[in-house]
Amino acid sequence: MKIKSLSMTVLILNIAMCSIAQVAGTFKDSRDGKTYKTVKIGTQTWMATNLAFKANSGCWAYDNNKTNAITYGYLYNWETAKKACPAGWHLPSMAEWTTLTDFTGGDKTAGNKLKEAGSKHWASPNAGATNASGFTALPGGGRQEDGQFTNIKVNGNWWTTDIKTITENSTKTTTTFYEGIVMSGDPDYPLEINSSVDNSSNNKEAGCSVRCIKNK
Repeated sequence: MKIKSLSMTVLILNIAMCSIAQVAGTFKDSRDGKTYKTVKIGTQTWMATNLAFKANSGCWAYDNNKTNAITYGYLYNWETAKKACPAGWHLPSMAEWTTLTDFTGGDKTAGNKLKEAGSKHWASPNAGATNASGFTALPGGGRQEDGQFTNIKVNGNWWTTDIKTITENSTKTTTTFYEGIVMSGDPDYPLEINSSVDNSSNNKEAGCSVRCIKNK
């Protein structure tokens, strides 16, 4: 009886280990020939680098320097981001991001497991980052509506497909937000913020990075 119980325990442990194992792969974008690393995390398959497809409009390299796009990918406005992913992939929803962050420990700890470790691309010290998930989040910064580029190596900003509408009770004014995800590596922030994944709302003309998720 004890032997059977032990065998069952080992079987359960093996199943649990398989359920959290990452499966690495690659994907070649037929549009421009670029090859992307991919990673399966839980039930989702993500590109393990920021999208670097040069769209005809609504797309910028940070500081208009194409060298930045090689490492950090391009920045896209929201309309362009929605259609920038290659066939078989799509811009993730907030719910799909939440599935990822829940699987990697929740908002307060997921950042450590999602961000690339070290200070080669993130601002030093990037304390606590392990990239245990294999997601390799990189801080591509962003582009403001006025054309100013900000926070490369400090923040990663990624679009989602979600739109949020808020109506002010006092004025009845309705404002529409285009939602995104922010990961911070600011060394001046305390560790719990430095490691967190935060929801953010951006105007659709701002430039943010794109991480594509594979269609089911």
